[in-house]
Amino acid sequence: MRKLKLEELDRLSVEEFQAQPKTPVVLVLDNVRSALNVGSAFRTADAFALQKIYLCGITAQPPHREILKTALGATEAVEWEYTATVEEAITALQKENFAIWAVEQAAERTWLQDFELPAAQALALVFGNEVNGVSQSVMDVADGAIEIPQFGTKHSLNVSVSVGVVVWQVFQQHLQRKARS
Repeated sequence: MRKLKLEELDRLSVEEFQAQPKTPVVLVLDNVRSALNVGSAFRTADAFALQKIYLCGITAQPPHREILKTALGATEAVEWEYTATVEEAITALQKENFAIWAVEQAAERTWLQDFELPAAQALALVFGNEVNGVSQSVMDVADGAIEIPQFGTKHSLNVSVSVGVVVWQVFQQHLQRKARS
């Protein structure tokens, strides 16, 4: 087996990425402390051609050294917006008819493997602060909560890992839906 060289990967230019159809998923980062986690979320959004990222509250914004370190240029391609509060972002998304799903451990949760992509709505996935999780104000208005099953002692994944795991699962459903239509 031969490893591909970078020039063999057929990477899109920033302009080609921005012009292509997007996966109807938005990430909302609710007071994410680590700029490295933010950069990783940008990389994931780029990899799966997500529509947009909302950076809320204390979440760092580009250009930030640690974001740029992990994003590797994805901040130039992926559309993003800063809002002072997560509530501001959620209100805007609700007005655009997005389904709002928190990725959080909650009593009334849907296990990730049981989550079904909303049929006629775009999806906003809210990821919370590394210590406190998704804000209760979001939990109060969310359409649901997705929980990633965990079987170890911590029951805690890094937010950047959670973004990757959940987005991959949602993206697979998006591809399956596209194949059926």
